[in-house]
Amino acid sequence: MSGQDERKQASWHALSAEETLDRLDASQEGLGAEEARKRLERYGPNRLRQDEATPWWRRLLGQFNNVLMLILIVAAIASLFLGNFLDASAILGVVIIIALIGFIQEGKAEKALDSIRDMLSPKAKALRDGRQSEIDAEELVPGDIVRVEGGDRVPADLRLLESNRLNAEEAALTGESTPVDKGADAVDEKTELAERSSMLYAGTIVAKGTATGVVVQTGSHTEIGRISEMLRGVEQLKTPLVQQLDRAGRLLALCIVGAAVLTGAFGVLIHDQPWTEMFMASVGLAVAAIPEGLPAIVTISLALGVQVMANKNAIVRRLPAVETLGSISTIFSDKTGTLTRNEMTAEAIWLPEGEFHLSGVGFAPEGKFHLAPNDEHEQGEGHEYGEEIAPEDYPALTHFLHVGALCNDAELCHEDEEWSIAGDPTEGALVVAAAKADFDTHELREAHPREDAIPFDSERKYMATLNDLDGKRLLVKGAPDRLLEMCEKERGPDGDTALDHGTWEKRIHELSSRGLRVLALAEKDAADISGGLEDEHAEEGLVLLGLVGLLDPPREEAIEAVKNCQKAGIRPVMVTGDHAVTARAIADQLGFARTDRALSGHEIEAMSDEELEREVTEVDVYARAAPEHKLRLVQAMQARGGICAMTGDGVNDGPALKRADVGVAMGVQGTEAAKEAAEMVLTDDNFATIVNAVGEGRKVYDNIRKTVTFILPTNGAESLAILIAILAGITLPITGLQVLWVNMITAVTLGIALVFEHAEDNVMERKPRDPHAPLLDLFMLWRVIFVSILLVACVFAIFSWILYIQGGSPEQARSGAVNMLVVGEIAYLINSRYLLKNTLSISGLFGSRPVLLAIGLVVVVQLGWTYLPFMQLVFGTSGLTLLHWGAIVVASVAVYLIVEAEKWVLRRRQAQTKSDADRIATAPAAN
Repeated sequence: MSGQDERKQASWHALSAEETLDRLDASQEGLGAEEARKRLERYGPNRLRQDEATPWWRRLLGQFNNVLMLILIVAAIASLFLGNFLDASAILGVVIIIALIGFIQEGKAEKALDSIRDMLSPKAKALRDGRQSEIDAEELVPGDIVRVEGGDRVPADLRLLESNRLNAEEAALTGESTPVDKGADAVDEKTELAERSSMLYAGTIVAKGTATGVVVQTGSHTEIGRISEMLRGVEQLKTPLVQQLDRAGRLLALCIVGAAVLTGAFGVLIHDQPWTEMFMASVGLAVAAIPEGLPAIVTISLALGVQVMANKNAIVRRLPAVETLGSISTIFSDKTGTLTRNEMTAEAIWLPEGEFHLSGVGFAPEGKFHLAPNDEHEQGEGHEYGEEIAPEDYPALTHFLHVGALCNDAELCHEDEEWSIAGDPTEGALVVAAAKADFDTHELREAHPREDAIPFDSERKYMATLNDLDGKRLLVKGAPDRLLEMCEKERGPDGDTALDHGTWEKRIHELSSRGLRVLALAEKDAADISGGLEDEHAEEGLVLLGLVGLLDPPREEAIEAVKNCQKAGIRPVMVTGDHAVTARAIADQLGFARTDRALSGHEIEAMSDEELEREVTEVDVYARAAPEHKLRLVQAMQARGGICAMTGDGVNDGPALKRADVGVAMGVQGTEAAKEAAEMVLTDDNFATIVNAVGEGRKVYDNIRKTVTFILPTNGAESLAILIAILAGITLPITGLQVLWVNMITAVTLGIALVFEHAEDNVMERKPRDPHAPLLDLFMLWRVIFVSILLVACVFAIFSWILYIQGGSPEQARSGAVNMLVVGEIAYLINSRYLLKNTLSISGLFGSRPVLLAIGLVVVVQLGWTYLPFMQLVFGTSGLTLLHWGAIVVASVAVYLIVEAEKWVLRRRQAQTKSDADRIATAPAAN
């Protein structure tokens, strides 16, 4: 068994310091240089495993490995067969542009891994041969004794041996919103990652204090290393649009090849046409059927969405994610810093005299004190606060605030009109509470100097100071359950009385159920304490002063964003490392739909995949969640057919961000690892920005559908024209070269205009679309066939009229047929601005500037194509008369009106269907 395998067997947090050293064959004096060298050879360097990077040329070639790109290449080859090098170059240019966009967006997984590797500390203070020296962190091995202090990045996973006032910031790894206390005492083997106080983990930050620990895991076997391995193994799913285009592309390619071969064979065998002529006709049919402009227009649609989102604080790193946003049905969101402000705020103080509320959130000392609502009428009216009070009128409250500010190491800072806390945010909340009562912490500390202190740590669960406060007094603050054990009395309005444990335990639960973190404050007379302050001085005979409830407040904009998400049929789900009671309370404040229960990380672990798939649609709050839990939740939702977004800002979110259909990282507080693993980065860390992005994604998809319904009838009409001519054995009304002109110049130009359409009014009032629904549903397929038949009928009518009735030349007849197709497209373009809505209005006809510009441009270009001699020579056409143009315009107006009539019929049928459904739903049940 390898050394790393041996170390994986141990639950280091549950072993004592002595057992840990014994298991690692190490000592407090550290390793010798020779032993360290042997272990480095055995375990390998303390760095994350790196895969060989994919060569740039292979990534570039990979961009051509999809059917749509192959269709474009086929179109270019077909152009070459037709002898038109200019058009072939244009098509190849489109191919290269699309390939370059994909090439630049590639490599996200490699960057995510690189950013995690950078989180490992480059240097470490280790004991070697009994002496402390600074070595490269890569040289650390299991058994090394390492010393860390405030501000250090932890270089490897450490089991603590000694600690002094040690706090660690682990939000990036565990989701904890505030620094957590650390100590050397072992914890239970089943303790979750966020509560393993005897461990320091690689990549986290020492907030304050000092510690000595022994290295137990290095490189890929650290907690961060495990996440890195998970990122490497996570499968990234194709977006719905990419899947649909792949399916449509494969089917289209098969149909095109089959139709071209059969049609050419029919002409040779049935009509005895020369095979060379039929081969070129088949190529023309293929060119007609291939929507050359569609991939470019889809790319432009997505790129435009990216640009719009960037202006709204959402940076999209992968083009297809724009469309995927429009089909999101679930958003898995981390709580800390995403839904909440990550600014601890004192919200409630509970004294024996009663409860007081504080207004204002964050670190700014702006707010008032109020009595808690004390009757059902006030609460029923929805009042958050009762009567406003002056704290100085309540001596017990004033004394409580003084004790909270004195038994405290945090300081309130004001710089550049911004308020912040120097020190622990939890302690900072008490300093801000005192400042709201107009108490200056510096003046208090000067007036009541501290003589000694016992620092807070996770073992004792309290902090104590010795201050001159109306005499020598011992002030204590800490975990409420611990202080209840240490207190004998409580401070009431009539003096000190026996402590009522049951009442205070109920108050603690009440505050916790509101999502508040609870601290207790106590004191006692210290006149008899001489010399240094010891633990035994503080652990008995205390008088409980009261409780304070601290809130990490929800973002105001997140509350509105949650409401908007739900209106749009999107389900927000909270996944956090915090306690279940806190998480449920915050979710309730945010307006989540189901907050009656929360699943913990342990419960998720105990579930099979099938059980989790059942629960994932019923539970909106997940607490004490580790990285693998978040990943399993996303996989479970996807197994149920959901399209998921995952928001997050920490390393712990990386695997789920990558697996999610859209990973959304926070740009301000987010780690680089999270940003690189995500498809989208929010530059303002605002949950509400996601709602705007979803709306933009829905608009993009709508416009892509409109574009598809516009472009495909053009290809359908061209293909039908060539197919009918070959099968009937008559003159082709339009040649392959002319088809290429229509596809690449007019269809693309006109189609692009639809990309700029504004979102329809109900875009955020619809339920998310079914990701499995085909891009071409029955309605769109009907529209494509219907309009294709209309256009091909007009093309043959104009061609036959000019050739046989007007006695024009084949060149003039083809010129009429091509212009009929183009003007018919212009008419249908106006129809396509709304798939069902009526366009027979001023706004419908003239409300889109891009559409009008595109029409004007195409008219000018088409007139040049018709009358310029060199264009006539290249494309085999001749000029048209005013009579010809009049007939073309009349036929095009007829196409427009017929399509509008079809839309009217469909709207009537849709309204009737809805009316019937409503009548059935409201009908009384049969007896």
